[in-house]
Amino acid sequence: MELKTILQIAGVTLGLLYLYFEYRASIYLWIIGIIMPLVHGFLYFRQGLYADMGMNVYYVIAGIYGWIVWNSRRPEGKKTYNISRTPLRKWLHLACIFAVIDILITYILIEYTNSNVPYADAFTTSLSVVAMWMLSRKYVEQWLVWLVVDVVTCCLYIYKNIPVTASLYILYSCLAVAGYLRWQKMMK
Repeated sequence: MELKTILQIAGVTLGLLYLYFEYRASIYLWIIGIIMPLVHGFLYFRQGLYADMGMNVYYVIAGIYGWIVWNSRRPEGKKTYNISRTPLRKWLHLACIFAVIDILITYILIEYTNSNVPYADAFTTSLSVVAMWMLSRKYVEQWLVWLVVDVVTCCLYIYKNIPVTASLYILYSCLAVAGYLRWQKMMK
């Protein structure tokens, strides 16, 4: 079996496990969130998706951060802290952070790599940074941000001929909707 296929299968398997834990709002998602990016990062490097590869370095760091935050912010006597809505004042900050990261990554991809998809690669990477931070805070709208990331990423991976991983993002898209509805219910 080809290495690209093995990496895709391992990544999809870890991705499904990650989604299961995220859907259930389980802290164990962060353990998978540390391992899975190592597999995907290597795959993306081999496919020339440099921003996505770099994103996986961020995911490892975010996995560690998420684990710490979810452990430290839970109410006394509870296993997790509460799911909430993203405060309105945070949306402007998040949009500005997204824009700055997107412009920076796009510039780097155009000037310093041979990427043939710099805009889409930068877009999904920048939006993922925002979504991951929102997840670390257990904001219910993180699911909607992930939905946008997942749909665009699926199209990008089909274009880059990594169909097994693209199929994971089709599933991610469906589960983003289900996760949003579940977290809404859990929030009440």
